[in-house]
Amino acid sequence: MSGPVVVGVDGSPSNLAVVEVAAREAERLGVGLELTQAVGWPSGAGRFAIPSWEAAGTGGHASTSGVLAEAERHARGAARRVRISRGVLVGEPGTVLGGESRAASLTVVGSDGARGHGSRRDGSLAGRLSACVSGPLLVVRGRPNPVGAVLLVVHGASTLRGAAEFAFAEASAHGVDLVAVRLRNASAARPYGGSAQATAEDEEDLALAEELSEPRERYPDVTVRCRRPRGGARRALVEASADSRLLVVGVRDRFRFARLPLDPVCQTALHEADCPVALVRC
Repeated sequence: MSGPVVVGVDGSPSNLAVVEVAAREAERLGVGLELTQAVGWPSGAGRFAIPSWEAAGTGGHASTSGVLAEAERHARGAARRVRISRGVLVGEPGTVLGGESRAASLTVVGSDGARGHGSRRDGSLAGRLSACVSGPLLVVRGRPNPVGAVLLVVHGASTLRGAAEFAFAEASAHGVDLVAVRLRNASAARPYGGSAQATAEDEEDLALAEELSEPRERYPDVTVRCRRPRGGARRALVEASADSRLLVVGVRDRFRFARLPLDPVCQTALHEADCPVALVRC
């Protein structure tokens, strides 16, 4: 996809780091960067009056031009050759960015205190976007290790292909390893053990190797390692993210179309990972 990287701009100090990440991603992808600020209707504006805040000298949203200018300054400092556009759109941030994501290669937001772990509703911007965004969503959070591996979370074959492609591209661009972490599915635990369990795990590993064969051919520079942690999926995911550059997890499209909450693995990644998280629709 050749659309821009879209990043939400809110004027907060922490958001400037998010803008810098988005600029570097745009440079990696060879596309433009779109700085998008969402604002509400100003008091006294008519229902269909769409004010031009870029030209406004006073009023509740007069600072939008300065906010975007500061964001652009940080973006250019992170990626000088990236083409940058900027705009102010009326509406709730999740709705605005969800709409802009339809033509985007990647949508980038910060982790604004994600809430609602384990619940059906998540009031954070990242949580709202996860239900409506088109294409990959990068949530900047945690303390990433710049030389750490890219983690590809494996929790079902149907969530792997698109996520794998994204993970390989990131690992190749940054010259780091890719670690495929296969999480246990407690709800699908087998009633057998011993050699039968080992045989089943070997079969799963072979299936995973086959799934990864195509991106491995396209990215021969990427060293791939597989990890099968023991214990619960939540703990394994959080621990694995502690020394990683990025965590990539696939999201089944039915969660978006049916407006269902994310599955537990995706929720844990979004709320508790200690590094940036990419949610990729599959």
